Amino acid sequence: MNESYGWGFLQPVADLIIKVMDGLYQVTAAIGFPSYALAIILISILLKLVLYPLMQKQMKSTMNMQEVQPKLEYVQKKYKNNPEKMNEEVMKLYKEYDINPMAGCLPLLIQMPILIGLFMALRQYNFDPIEHATFFWVPNLGQADPLHILPVLVALTMYAQQKVTMSASGGNEQTAQMMKTMLYMMPAMMLFVCWSMPAGLCLYWAFFSVLSIIQQYFMNKQKKKEMEARAIREAEEKEKRIAAKKAKMTAEKKAAAKQKTQIEQAEEAASEDDDADIRCIKD
Repeated sequence: MNESYGWGFLQPVADLIIKVMDGLYQVTAAIGFPSYALAIILISILLKLVLYPLMQKQMKSTMNMQEVQPKLEYVQKKYKNNPEKMNEEVMKLYKEYDINPMAGCLPLLIQMPILIGLFMALRQYNFDPIEHATFFWVPNLGQADPLHILPVLVALTMYAQQKVTMSASGGNEQTAQMMKTMLYMMPAMMLFVCWSMPAGLCLYWAFFSVLSIIQQYFMNKQKKKEMEARAIREAEEKEKRIAAKKAKMTAEKKAAAKQKTQIEQAEEAASEDDDADIRCIKD
């Protein structure tokens, strides 16, 4: 059954996923546990491995953007009447914090065709034998979950992922409020979308989210270390600037005092010369 749902141009993606699923199912059969559910979980693991570098860069860029937000606002206020200088300073901050504004879009752009292709593949796939297309309470992974437990798991895992992301977030109150809104809005939207989706797609999505939560957790630990190191480095640089400023002020004071002494000596010498001239005139 060829159901494209208006996404016919992604049929090659669906065909590729079908071939991958066939291969992975054969792997599960070879290890003595033939299961299409396990094959779908293996697809999510493979995709996570493929997207790992992009997802890592996207997560890091997002967290860096949240961290640098107060500095961006300061630059925007300081140079609001000088757009050219403001853009220059913003680019410097992006470079310093290793921020790529487009980093968050690429993983999503790659995942969307795969998700749609997987949806099409599950609708078209000939599960044979059908007994191997079950998953606990789900009788057929190509059909919607009759108990709607998997859609709920998708929503819960997405909520957990957003929560873990928020735990490493910085930024201002506006950013925090926006993320708090997304914390509830995105899981609710995914619950609605997945409600009638094939159970296999929900299984893939939930497991992929679990892997993303694990990745985000370790990213948070790494980010915490980076922020501590950056804070130490900035404190040291601030101390150096203060020390340099104090040294400059001290040098200026010494120079002014020296100049004042020279002026006083010159005035004293001039006064002595004047006294000598007066004595000569009297004599």
